[in-house]
Amino acid sequence: MRIDRIDTYVLKVSSRDNAFYSSQDYFAERTSLLVRITCDDGTTGWGEGGQYGPPEPPAACIRDVIGPRLIGRYPAAPTAIFEEFYARTRDFGQKGAYVEALSAIDIALWDIFGKMVGQPVHALLGGAIRQRVRAYGTGCYYPPDYADRPLMLEKLRAEVLRIRATGVAAVKMKIGLLPIKDDIARMRLVRETLGDDVEIMADANHAYNYAAAVRIGRVLEELDFRWFEEPVVPEDRDGYRRLRDTLDVPIAGGEAEFTRFGFRDLIGGGCIDIAQPDICAAGGFTEWKNILALATSHNIMVVPHVWGSGVAVAAALQALAIVPYAPYTARPVPLQNETMIEFDRTYNPLRDDILTEKFVLKNEGLTIPNGPGLGVTVDEGAVGKYCVLQETVASAA
Repeated sequence: MRIDRIDTYVLKVSSRDNAFYSSQDYFAERTSLLVRITCDDGTTGWGEGGQYGPPEPPAACIRDVIGPRLIGRYPAAPTAIFEEFYARTRDFGQKGAYVEALSAIDIALWDIFGKMVGQPVHALLGGAIRQRVRAYGTGCYYPPDYADRPLMLEKLRAEVLRIRATGVAAVKMKIGLLPIKDDIARMRLVRETLGDDVEIMADANHAYNYAAAVRIGRVLEELDFRWFEEPVVPEDRDGYRRLRDTLDVPIAGGEAEFTRFGFRDLIGGGCIDIAQPDICAAGGFTEWKNILALATSHNIMVVPHVWGSGVAVAAALQALAIVPYAPYTARPVPLQNETMIEFDRTYNPLRDDILTEKFVLKNEGLTIPNGPGLGVTVDEGAVGKYCVLQETVASAA
């Protein structure tokens, strides 16, 4: 059994009337990169990367650098392949597009491995600790007309009620685009709307410096938010450490970090209480195992960042199956020592339409697929509908 063909699919879909702002950008469309690896016996595996920024750069990494060297290789050796190809690109690709490309390849290889032996990826990673995982809903971004304060707050109230009504256990809102006093008003509105019994988190997408983060962090403490995500830019490790020392609200981060080497410094440096690697960006399942070991050895929770298509959600569910309690207790408590899955609640057909199976929230959680590999089936017709660029690396035979 050998790798015979690698296809990359650059996916894009307009957000239409559902466009929004985070603190960093305007999201007029959703994008991602899917990878399909096909073996000479017809077995296929799917992976994902390239959902952070433009999907074209990681697609080019696969087309021009990684893909040609993979043709003819035995597929059921994802860890060996990751280690080799990370080393081959280390001089110019320790972070960013190359690692995203390797992440997509790695996920697809684990998918193939699982199909070869008839087991879900989580079984190959050591076995499931849980069969379902509680979900929190990400949303509460900024509408295009955010400058109209009364209208913005009215829309925010309606959105947070809609997200909660979808059946999630907790809600994560966005902050950082507006002056601090305006975001404090938004935070208070969300807490008042949801009441005291619903967990709420805040994600700044690294919008603040240390001083501003302390100001808004004090209000997060007052309102009993569960975590303060990406308060400062990812390069500001000292800012992370100072905030963790200053504030009582837990500090979360890591979605903009790559591989075990990045998380070695983030976790070992005492920067975060909650680690948030993205399986589709930080190094796939191979690096997920390593990052998880680092985090649990420091007794901190791992709650992965999930942002992409249905393939990304399926990969996250497989990864979350093996997360131990941090620390172990006889009755784990979500967001205290028990992980959750991020389940984006904004408009995204790439998440909702490209799998044959649908992710259904039940009892505030999602069931972890037990089928071979990722445990899901990609609808190639739906992929074609949203694909704006397909490229192939194949055997010359």
